[in-house]
Amino acid sequence: MSTPRRVVLITGAARRIGAAIARRLHADGYDLALHYRGSAVDMRTLVDELEAARPGSTLMLQADLAAFDRLPELVAKTVGHYGRLDALVNNASAFYPTPAGNATPAQWDELFAVNARAPFFLAQAAAPHLRAVHGAIVNIADVYADTPRADLAVYTASKAALLAVSRGLAVSLAPEVRVNAVSPGAILWPDGGIDAEVQSGLLAQTPLGRVGEPDDIAGTVAWLLGDAAGYVTGQAIRVDGGRGIR
Repeated sequence: MSTPRRVVLITGAARRIGAAIARRLHADGYDLALHYRGSAVDMRTLVDELEAARPGSTLMLQADLAAFDRLPELVAKTVGHYGRLDALVNNASAFYPTPAGNATPAQWDELFAVNARAPFFLAQAAAPHLRAVHGAIVNIADVYADTPRADLAVYTASKAALLAVSRGLAVSLAPEVRVNAVSPGAILWPDGGIDAEVQSGLLAQTPLGRVGEPDDIAGTVAWLLGDAAGYVTGQAIRVDGGRGIR
């Protein structure tokens, strides 16, 4: 039986920006299919929180997005559980330094598999369901896709590919499905920390002079999925405190 509420599939939803997106869309009335790879404890904590607010509103889906066969399976399980799919948020990301000169083919394959290939083929699998409801897709990119950092050569290439994927899907899936991207700036520092000099340099380049919040990304995603953005497709919105204008 189909739920009367809108349904969104969010990848990489267990923590950080993904969890903020999940909380915001849940508060906006969506039922959620929440993908995670290895963060089972964080995912269970998030699901318990959301289920306490609205029972029966979440579905946990574990998968390695680099495993191609798992991609259509995520969409099939979501539709099988809820009976519909209204939105897709490709948030999951692989990230680690990959400076030119030291990068390997294995790193290239892993970063592109998760950051560009998976969003494309998840969108392809979701497209028939999204077309039926005039749904939307949001891909989480990165400001480094436009202004690369020297030690992130392969990572930034994969995120630039995601921007191209977003534009290509926007054309291919129009007019029924809108596709956009969000490019975060300094929202959260990496789990392993960041060099203090790099951190201060990034803030110096940011006109608003501060780190952003995960809710800044979540709010932008919610807007792009909603009716207020009904004439917006093929765009990449930088949520970066103005860093892109420096």
